[in-house]
Amino acid sequence: MMKRIIAALAVCGALLAGGDSSQAVTKDPVQTLDALLTPGRGVHFTEVTTLSGGGERVERRRTGVFEFHPKGGVKGLDVTTTGGEHGRERVIGFSHDVGGASYQSGGFVGKWLKEGNVWWEDSHQSHLWHTELLGYDEQLVNPAEPATLAALLKNGKRRGKTFTGAITFKKLEQASLWAQHSTHISWGSATKLSYTITLNSRNQVSRVRSTFTIAEGLDELIGKTLHVDTRYSRWGGKVSIKAPDPRRTTAELCIEGICNWRLPS
Repeated sequence: MMKRIIAALAVCGALLAGGDSSQAVTKDPVQTLDALLTPGRGVHFTEVTTLSGGGERVERRRTGVFEFHPKGGVKGLDVTTTGGEHGRERVIGFSHDVGGASYQSGGFVGKWLKEGNVWWEDSHQSHLWHTELLGYDEQLVNPAEPATLAALLKNGKRRGKTFTGAITFKKLEQASLWAQHSTHISWGSATKLSYTITLNSRNQVSRVRSTFTIAEGLDELIGKTLHVDTRYSRWGGKVSIKAPDPRRTTAELCIEGICNWRLPS
């Protein structure tokens, strides 16, 4: 009788600790991630980027949420950036491919919007890529992709809950759709990105730090070093990313006095 009581208490304790079955703890971080990739779920993050070199230091901050794609990666995003030269900017994006849509408010685009409009809508494929939405200084490592996470953990050296390593842009692109959809992944396939991945007690990624020196691309960036520090929370929590109010959205911009300018289809 006592054995049965102890067993029942153990089961209850496991249920209380685990809560949602999607949050179940496994020893393998990739399996833990796989269990979370369901529709309507996602992860929140905060990010600090620092670009340094030539006596200059530029810092920007981001906060936002990614909605998971069932096959891994990002189906939708809602991110706010501060610290840039054009001020606060918010972007919403869905499906970084044909048929997707992105929305931008504030920042550089905000200066081109017609009076009364808050959001610019765009549906051109290259403009849906997250680097076009978030900027060249975003986090290139996406721990919401099982293949990417598996490759980086295998390649890295483990010490407790921390993995450190380095990977070329070329190899990162081979493992990661997120990297493939980064416009600056072509800035030198041999460029090495150093990374540190930290896991929490549930074997979920709590932090990714990455750094690389820009070898190709824009002249004003070559030779500078980018450090990105991203912290993740609420893995597998419910998220709802919606398009902005269409009454405050336009596909047209005002450039040099012309207010019906839009990208050619």
